[in-house]
Amino acid sequence: MKLHCLPTRTTFTAINKNGPAQALPKIKLSGEEFLSKLLDRRWTLLSPDTKIHQIMVSSTKGRNRGGVFSNVSFLNNNQPYLGNKMFEDNQGLSFYIVRDDLLHPFVNGNKARKLDGLLPLIEDHDVTDVVTCGGCQSAHAAAVAVSCAERGLKSHLLLRGEQPAILTGYNLISTIYGNVTYVPRSFYAHKEKMLQTHASMVAGSSGNVVYCSDIIDAFITAQTFERSKFVQMDTPRSTKSHSTKVVVVNEGAGDAVALLGLFRLVDYLSQDHLLGRTRAFNFVVDSGTGTTAIGLGLAALCLGLPWKVTAVMLADKIDAYREQERRLIFEFKRQFCFLLDIHKLNGADDGIVHWVDRSCPRRFGNILEGDIEACQQIAQQTGILVDPVYTLAAWEMATQISTAHGDADVVMLHTGGTLGIFGLAQRYKSYFGMLNDVTKS
Repeated sequence: MKLHCLPTRTTFTAINKNGPAQALPKIKLSGEEFLSKLLDRRWTLLSPDTKIHQIMVSSTKGRNRGGVFSNVSFLNNNQPYLGNKMFEDNQGLSFYIVRDDLLHPFVNGNKARKLDGLLPLIEDHDVTDVVTCGGCQSAHAAAVAVSCAERGLKSHLLLRGEQPAILTGYNLISTIYGNVTYVPRSFYAHKEKMLQTHASMVAGSSGNVVYCSDIIDAFITAQTFERSKFVQMDTPRSTKSHSTKVVVVNEGAGDAVALLGLFRLVDYLSQDHLLGRTRAFNFVVDSGTGTTAIGLGLAALCLGLPWKVTAVMLADKIDAYREQERRLIFEFKRQFCFLLDIHKLNGADDGIVHWVDRSCPRRFGNILEGDIEACQQIAQQTGILVDPVYTLAAWEMATQISTAHGDADVVMLHTGGTLGIFGLAQRYKSYFGMLNDVTKS
């Protein structure tokens, strides 16, 4: 993930949280104009481009192995018809898959999207250290560690629980690229206090601590209109501070600023030669914090796209996801809707994501008998690796919708997560030990 360096840097000024930002223009923009202005910034990813494949689904009753997909087989078309030619494609049951798992070897696709708009703001704010947290095999923590190391920032990762006997998967990547501290579960239960305490320790007596919300508020305050164009004010590089400045990034980067990268992705996918703006696609995504699904839904709403977002709930109950949806939408409106006609978001309060249970619900992080065989089947038939905790859940739902509604335009967002399978192999040795037997049979 190389930073796309442009000549401009952002000037940050203080913002009064008890009142509206000052000197902000009162011009309201259309959906496309708003998105154009919103995307006029520095990004972490050089390009929003991603590959789109098509997964053909066929019935194989009585001819396939057991497991989750005992009655179906898959075939990967890595050069499908897109744009107007999609209407000419009558090859039977299928769904499309957005290959964000290919964006970076160690950074999950959804993590790369969440950090896409955040990291340049952190750099422009002269941050020296980043503090965040996650589980022992946190893909988010690994993404922050790798991304910070790539741009010369120090990362401090608070991981829940005890250090494993063997470092592997995301835990290994986090340890190699970042500074890991294992936190007892009783202390981790109070995440806000935990993060603040550790950030203050890293900052020391001469440094200071900021939060993502502070950075984005300061960024918005610094905006100005010049000849009706949304630009950033320049500041000389010599003004950069050399003191320690620590930013706290919440677990999973579940803040409104993380939505920016999803807006950029939707803008890319909605081009006429790709998915276009008129076809009613049903996007399927696995959901940990739910931020990715909410970002997709909000971007589609702002652009007026007839897209539906189906999110498979993995880490919490529906009430918690709906609360997360309300919180992120509220934050987004507060931070960005001075540019957008508020009527564009009238439907947001009624919900923009269709939250669904996994086909075979289970406690978060657990895998069931047949899950590993399903991942193996997908890998052998399509060349695509999914993990049993996250992306297999999305694949299951995309397959279910496609087979139940033959004319459904389903698009699965492959968020990555494949490094997590190495950690799971340690926990579920008996399941993984059966793979050779399945292959031989």
